[in-house]
Amino acid sequence: MPRRVLTGRVTSDKMDKTVTVLVDRRVMHPVYKKFIRRSKKYAAHDEENICKIGDSVRIVECAPISRRKTWTVISRNGDSVGVEATASA
Repeated sequence: MPRRVLTGRVTSDKMDKTVTVLVDRRVMHPVYKKFIRRSKKYAAHDEENICKIGDSVRIVECAPISRRKTWTVISRNGDSVGVEATASA
């Protein structure tokens, strides 16, 4: 089964080896047929602590690392990051 890949913006980098990523998506309202913005925050693993607030990142699903963390950063501002990104490329 393929892993999900999401694109978002880093909103917090205060934790060690973890960043909080805000992912926006657009969904259509079932009655009014108007597109609405929905957002969700994900905790993602950042092994080298290189992501900073405001960076655009791509995250991929992975095996659970901790209670909340099941995503890993694979690219930052268009550049690939870490060992996992080079293995999948």
